[in-house]
Amino acid sequence: MVDDETQTALIDDAERARLALSPIRRRLLLALRKPESATTLAAALDLSRQRIGYHLRALEQAGLIELVEERRRRGFVERVLIARADAFVVDPSILGPAPETVAQDEFAAGHLVSVAAGIVRDVSRMRQRADEAGQRLLTFTIEADIGFSTPRQLEDFAGEVTEAVAGLARKYKSDGPGRRYRLVVGAHPAVAGAPPAHKQ
Repeated sequence: MVDDETQTALIDDAERARLALSPIRRRLLLALRKPESATTLAAALDLSRQRIGYHLRALEQAGLIELVEERRRRGFVERVLIARADAFVVDPSILGPAPETVAQDEFAAGHLVSVAAGIVRDVSRMRQRADEAGQRLLTFTIEADIGFSTPRQLEDFAGEVTEAVAGLARKYKSDGPGRRYRLVVGAHPAVAGAPPAHKQ
């Protein structure tokens, strides 16, 4: 790993997703954000060491956890394991392709979900490749809370943002060497009770 950010790994295989999503294995992955052994996990989760060991073997075979060290303890070898990431996200496409929205309607919730799923998949894969190469994937995120009193205001705002982004895209367009970036702007109703977005 090349930085101290929260490490997120993509699960893009249906069998690995099935293994990771059972309640006990989700608890194990959460506990294994730091190195633990079957013995310490059994005590913490109040389960038998044999049961914990069975689930750990399945998670290790699926590549979701990895061995940190082996320690000799009173006649047996204790294996210390850790999750391969702080958090895991499941590629939505493993459940089937998202339905196409008519003409990619910019105000359709389905289109926003489809685009967001693509971001999860693509950025997770690029970040994994960057980590393996010892590099940092450069990205940026802008979040803000906005209030609209009418649907018309939302449409007007979307139009203004579209014009502003188009102007910036023309300003920073480069046909020379360098890396292309994809900019996505989306908005959805705020979840009741959720903390406000971090303003950049």
